[in-house]
Amino acid sequence: MSSNEKLYFPMFVDLADKKVVVVGAGTIAKRRIRAMVEFTNHLVMIAPEVNPELRELEEAGKLTILRRPYEREDLYDAALVIAATNDNRTNQDIYAACKCLGIPVNVFSDKSKCDFFFPTLVTQEDVVIGINAKGSKKRRQKGIAALIRKLLDQEPGC
Repeated sequence: MSSNEKLYFPMFVDLADKKVVVVGAGTIAKRRIRAMVEFTNHLVMIAPEVNPELRELEEAGKLTILRRPYEREDLYDAALVIAATNDNRTNQDIYAACKCLGIPVNVFSDKSKCDFFFPTLVTQEDVVIGINAKGSKKRRQKGIAALIRKLLDQEPGC
């Protein structure tokens, strides 16, 4: 079975008091941070440069930003790590360190180096729904998310 044919097990994890590290500050890093910000009180981003949206999250107390290059020691007490840099050597080092330390890691540029994947999230009040689809079915995944959002908006108290 190829990686595009796999089905992934949906698993909900309590990250509230666990450190989640995102290395990088580009488009993918921002998307991952937006997805994680409501689920952990210890979200740390590491990147030499930061854009205004991420600075706003930092000012709101939802994100800690280390404005410098990644160092391996940054990972030591992490519960989850996302490698989202545009430097393959850095991403590979993050992956290798996480594997040695037993930390689940997601290397955005290489599916074979991901212990977990990000679903499309639908959240409303105290409901969280994660949706994932095989390989290239992202359009279907987004369509299903839109239908679920519509259903939740129509059903008060659902």
